[in-house]
Amino acid sequence: MEEKKNIFDYIRQLFTIFGVMVLIFVIFNLIVGDEAKSISTLFTLGSQGLLSATLLQLLLMALIITVAQNIFLTDILIKNLALIVRNILFFVTIMIAITAFVIIFGWFPIDNAAAWIGFFISFAVCTGVSAWLMHLEEKAENKKMQEALNRLKK
Repeated sequence: MEEKKNIFDYIRQLFTIFGVMVLIFVIFNLIVGDEAKSISTLFTLGSQGLLSATLLQLLLMALIITVAQNIFLTDILIKNLALIVRNILFFVTIMIAITAFVIIFGWFPIDNAAAWIGFFISFAVCTGVSAWLMHLEEKAENKKMQEALNRLKK
């Protein structure tokens, strides 16, 4: 059973996701920023940094991810849906949001097949890593609950 969250828990979750996203983009920016600045609005400044507009877009994406997590990956709203279905709905929602951002904010050219292939590959890798981390977190939580149950039995 999940503990009741307050607004600060959601804000912490939002800014944790945002911080990780910014760190990833800073690393990508340092590695490929100068080459990508003519292709993507995300890297307009090249390896010199990220635009305020880019940071706000990433914050909006972090907000969408936070809302989607709380809808699909907790028992707050959806209680009787299989975890695998909830995970699929979560990742599809994020993919739709990113696709919308690509189109609206010009994250990369819509007609560039290599960019879309790179997006789908990186999304698949990130999804796999995320699923693996969620599995590890669930396993650790189950172990903690089992230990508490064993202590209670004694």
